[in-house]
Amino acid sequence: MSNLTTPMDERLQAYMRSVSLREPALYRCLREETAHMPEHNLQVAPEQGQFLGLLVELLGARRILEIGTFTGYSALWMAGAMPEDGELVCCDISEEWTAIARRYWAEAGLADRIDLRLAPALDTLDGLLADGQAGRFDLAFIDADKANYVNYYRRCLRLMRPGGVVCLDNTLWAGRVADPNNHEPETEAIRAFNALAHEDPGVTVSLVPIGDGLTLARKR
Repeated sequence: MSNLTTPMDERLQAYMRSVSLREPALYRCLREETAHMPEHNLQVAPEQGQFLGLLVELLGARRILEIGTFTGYSALWMAGAMPEDGELVCCDISEEWTAIARRYWAEAGLADRIDLRLAPALDTLDGLLADGQAGRFDLAFIDADKANYVNYYRRCLRLMRPGGVVCLDNTLWAGRVADPNNHEPETEAIRAFNALAHEDPGVTVSLVPIGDGLTLARKR
């Protein structure tokens, strides 16, 4: 027994995936295609994708927001766990990366559940709020530019129903957030978000050490 999180080396990670990961073959193909890209580290780990799918099922989520879609791997997991009449609004600015996503979404038969908005995410979120969508979403996954994490978080909370969950990736930032000598802008932005979420009385919060750290904030 231990009261500390077990450190994860490559051998233990491989074992964990061997006994827990149920990754569809198509999802694995997308992950492997993305692995050849220079920006491959922008993709979530497969166990994190599966965890997001589990959250969708646990919440019974029918309306989801994703801020930062990249090649569409996390969106596959979430859309695949939704009901057939569910809606996943994906926000990104890259035609190139999301073209790969669209190809896999179509092959998975999930394209009709996904509404891709190619525009700055803050514009999309502000548009949803202006359209009266506050309190209409069940889940949000934020994995985009770190400078706007606080802005994305605040807007997504307004769009969540009570009991809805906002998830934010990279909140451990490869350990850099714990380095007192690291004052890089992205590190400071994540520290600012972590402090905000920790003290936010409007949510129940947990930082889960999966992938690069995933913060879950449940709206009260």
